[in-house]
Parts: sequence; C-alpha cells; structure tokens
Amino acid sequence: MKTHSRSPLPDAFSLRAPAKINWFLKIREKRSDGYHSIQSLMQCVTLYDTLCFERTAAIELECDQNIPVSDNLVYKAACLLKECTTYRKGARITVKKNIPVGAGLGGGSSNAACALMGLNTLWGLNLAANALRDLGARIGSDVPFFFDTPCSFVEGRGETSTPVSLDQSATLLLVKPPLSVSTAWAYDAFDQKRISEGDTGTLSLSFDEKLKKKPLDIKLFCQALSKRDFATLTEMQENALENVVIARHPIVQEIKERLLDGGAVMSAMSGSGPTVFGVFEDRDRAEQAAVTMSPSWCCIVETLI
Repeated sequence: MKTHSRSPLPDAFSLRAPAKINWFLKIREKRSDGYHSIQSLMQCVTLYDTLCFERTAAIELECDQNIPVSDNLVYKAACLLKECTTYRKGARITVKKNIPVGAGLGGGSSNAACALMGLNTLWGLNLAANALRDLGARIGSDVPFFFDTPCSFVEGRGETSTPVSLDQSATLLLVKPPLSVSTAWAYDAFDQKRISEGDTGTLSLSFDEKLKKKPLDIKLFCQALSKRDFATLTEMQENALENVVIARHPIVQEIKERLLDGGAVMSAMSGSGPTVFGVFEDRDRAEQAAVTMSPSWCCIVETLI
C-alpha cells in the first residue's frame, strides 16, 4: 500500500474501543474457506477498553490482562499494518481492559480495529477507512464491523456490513458468568449439532431480499427496535449458538431466566457467549436486577446510536 505522511504527527494519544452485542445471530452455512456465513445485527454499547499510543522504535504491547502477546489481536494488527506499509518504526500500545475476554462482546476485535485506526494516525499513514477494514478482515471476522459502528447488519463471514440507523438507545444489563467460551468451539459444536440433525443449512439472501422476505425480516426487526417493541423483538430474536452453549454451560439459560424474573423485557446471549444481556425499561430497574446476579460479572450499559 502506498502511504503519504503529514506533519506534525502526535507523539501520544489514547482511543476508546467499544464492546458490541448481537441482537440476533443466524448461521446460514459453512463456507468452502472454513468460515461460516452469518447474518447478525451488531450494536456498540457504552463499555470500553482504552488503547494508548506512543511512538517508539519498535512495536511494543502492554496489556493489563494475561493475554500472550503473540495471540493478542492488537499486536497482530500492528504487525500487519507495518508489514503492508512503508513505515519502519514502531509504537508502544498500552491496552487497558474493561471488556471481559472470551465473553461474546467483541473486545479483541474492537481493540484490533482501534489499533489500526490509532496507528494510522500515529504513523501518519493516511490510509482510507476501506483499506483499514480490509486489513481488519484478515485479522478477525468481527473486526470490519468496528469500522461501521455504532450499528450495522453484518453478513458473509463478517466482512460485509450495512450501517443501520436506530432512533432510540436501550438500557442493558450485561451479565457474564465466571467462565469463557471459545468462538471456534461454539461454531464447531454448532456444526456437529447440525450434522447430527441432518441439516445442511440454507444459502444467504442479499440484504435487499432480506428487507422484504421472512423469516429474517431485518427491516421489521429494526423498526421494532427503534419503537422499543420488545414483544416483537423477542418473537424474532435468535442466536444460533445459544443452544450449544447452554448445553455445555446451563448457567447461561439460568441467567436469561433470572434477568426476565428481575424485570428485563428481553434477554439473549451475545455472540458466542457466555455473556447474556437483559433489556430494561430504565437504569433503576437494571441496577436492582444487577444486585441479584452475584457472583457473575455485571455491567449496565446503553446502546450507542
């Protein structure tokens, strides 16, 4: 990639990387490249990691979580960006985690997208957003979404997203039991379940077709979300990975039920889990429900619009 530098460049700055939830997650088929074709409505929430950037001679990474550097998507993003450009120096990136790891909230993917955006500024690369998105897709399937925030309809393996405009924010209580779920394991378990049931899956429709056809009526879902019509949303909501995760970790189902008993108007697992979100009419009710969720990690957030 050809790059051009501008000056002066900042010596240091920080950016926030938001978490996301999946309002729904459908899996259409397993592709020839080993990935799955999905359909999902993702939306960012007010829970953030912070990435601090400083110019240094080499790429350095500091993280307050025990994540091996070689496995950290921030490090992978930095190395890939440097490899694909003419920039020859480095950066010290300090990651301050608030988003739980292995939670289905997209923390690692959001961090990777944030790293690409931050280094693009720090290094004066001036790469277009589409170029950064393409690099992000090489790092992880959820990374491109974080260039199309705060809310997008995502399909393909995650690399194709269509921004969605919503009129109202929602108050959520995020609840993560004291365990983590591997995304790779969840999809593999889903495949094994599908094979055992003799289901080969169906082909995806285009976005325009999905606006008009059921059972996946994206337009109706988004209208219900904007109108806070949670009865309709509950009827339409589906997470294809939920059943296999619950079969291994029944506490996920228990948390869903406890959220509803605690006043949530809707509850569902996000992504590959195990985090469950409950939707509440207001923050006071969410705070009352949070008291009952110990020892699980809890966080009250708002969706970003």
